[in-house]
Amino acid sequence: MSSALRLNREQIEAIIPHRAPFIFVDEIVELEYGDHAVGLIRDVAEFSLLLAGHFPGFPVMPGALLVEALAEVGAVAALGLPENQGKIAMLTGLDGWRFRRPALPGHEVRLEVTMTARRSNYGKGRAVATSEGQILAEGEISFAIVDRPAPA
Repeated sequence: MSSALRLNREQIEAIIPHRAPFIFVDEIVELEYGDHAVGLIRDVAEFSLLLAGHFPGFPVMPGALLVEALAEVGAVAALGLPENQGKIAMLTGLDGWRFRRPALPGHEVRLEVTMTARRSNYGKGRAVATSEGQILAEGEISFAIVDRPAPA
């Protein structure tokens, strides 16, 4: 697939199982299935209910939610492959993470994941969140591709 491929929220939800209120990626602006994806959070203020208590008077998007948003972008890249369609990407590890700057209301956050290894149902990716040209968070994510459980 071409890196020019773009996906809106509805198209993202057709690939990954995440739903509101726990989906953070607004759109995918670059995509090469199995290799690379770039997503956007258009404005951190979208999550004002989550930010209200983190921290009162100085709302900051929690670093764990930046990691989650990056994992969602990586999941789109991995689950868009024909052999992975209908499956789930489960986070299995986080390595070398650094949180350098806060993600604040008003910020658009660029979420970039590049796959660095894939073997069978496991993989790793380099993940970087940026805003206004500055690195917010970066590290490595590991994941497993698993079958969706049968509905309860």
